[in-house]
Amino acid sequence: MPISLQKVEETAPGLVGLYKQAAMSLEKHRLSGERAAVYLVLDRSGSMRAFYRDGSVQHLAEQTLGLAAHFDDDGTVPLVFFSTEVDGVAEVSLTAYTGRINKLNEAYGHMGRTNYAAAMEAVIDHYQQSGATAPAFVVFQTDGGPSNKGEATDVLCRAARLPIFWQFVGFGEDEFRFLRRLDELPVPAKRVVDNAGFFTAGTHPQGISDARLYDELTAEFPEWLKAARDKGIVRA
Repeated sequence: MPISLQKVEETAPGLVGLYKQAAMSLEKHRLSGERAAVYLVLDRSGSMRAFYRDGSVQHLAEQTLGLAAHFDDDGTVPLVFFSTEVDGVAEVSLTAYTGRINKLNEAYGHMGRTNYAAAMEAVIDHYQQSGATAPAFVVFQTDGGPSNKGEATDVLCRAARLPIFWQFVGFGEDEFRFLRRLDELPVPAKRVVDNAGFFTAGTHPQGISDARLYDELTAEFPEWLKAARDKGIVRA
């Protein structure tokens, strides 16, 4: 069961507005009542410093929690921080989210390059070891293309046979040509189903309304759910 509004009001009053806005987007996209294990993957490449400093990454974590409260019942979102490799795996929850992202980021030290594949493999491992029966919905934030495009493409295509949907979110002024190509990889020539979406939040992610962010996050998920159920990837 999803977390109730009353519980959010009691445990995380600062997220009530996000919880209500997420509910409207889920209803619009006919996702009310769907279950999913929500993950948040965060880029720690050197160019991301400003987005941690200005609170953009923390805000995305809070928005993701608002969504996860509808999809899951534990009020917790696993976090994967990555740069050259996976820098750390942690979590954010309804009872522990205020200022948490920057504390974790600072604790992980050096901010390196951009290795999508390592982060994706970490999510896959975590999900498979978790024993979850619901599919995974992964919010994957980055501000640029990966250091190894071929490896990232291979992981995404292999992961298409798993009950995992990847929603990429671009921060910054990059043109994100690679992510746009990744989003459009042909089916079934490259992957069994279209298991990824992408949108850009631009140079000022906090300036995007919560309504638009949730609409963007959930836009392609219903199509993937149908295709994945049709293929037996997600239980009907």
